[in-house]
Amino acid sequence: MKKPVIGLVPIVDPAQNRYGMTPAYCKAVEGAGGLPLMLPLTADSDDLAQLVKLCDGILFTGGPDIHPARYGEETLPACGTIVPERDAMEDALLQVALAADKPVLGICRGIQVLNVTLGGTLWQDLPSQYGETIGHSQPEPYDQPCHAVTVLADTPLAALLGEGEIAVTSRHHQAIKDLAGPLRAMAASPDGLVEAVWMPGKRFVWGVQWHPESIFSTSPESQKLFAAFVEQCR
Repeated sequence: MKKPVIGLVPIVDPAQNRYGMTPAYCKAVEGAGGLPLMLPLTADSDDLAQLVKLCDGILFTGGPDIHPARYGEETLPACGTIVPERDAMEDALLQVALAADKPVLGICRGIQVLNVTLGGTLWQDLPSQYGETIGHSQPEPYDQPCHAVTVLADTPLAALLGEGEIAVTSRHHQAIKDLAGPLRAMAASPDGLVEAVWMPGKRFVWGVQWHPESIFSTSPESQKLFAAFVEQCR
């Protein structure tokens, strides 16, 4: 059986002038029956349209902070590394993918890309702005859950995993502040942050703030999430 090709947004290291991919994303896609393909770093709309045609689905990976100018704010001192080239690529890529109705999964930064591109805003730094009550940026090892999230009732995520709490691994200091109009929340953290979203009216456009790829081998919920995404890409 032909495997669906999943385009992965590259992880950029500007200090080293290189980009690449964390193996965990590839292993999770492969484990769910997909064929991962890292995309080149480009914001050219024609090139992205051609790449999207080659792919059956797009996975927006984790990474550095999105430039606050993209959601109408000044950059605060606590805002972290920004890679404008990646911001430009993901904004254009998401629009092309949505226009083609390709399945999309956003992870960590990826859920933030969904929210910002569709008109939402972010907390630039949770510790200084939000006064978080749980640790969202866990130290290593990353293959162990660090907090729970509550799956909200009557959402696609609840249909997949059931209602109630699931354990997740988390490495972020930014999060959704104002939810974009086209998106709906599917999960929340104990301190009230949006942890998962979906876009009604589209084939499959989901985002999660946690890192399911990091605990894919031991987490049934992570396995179900990737399996649902890859299945929609067939």
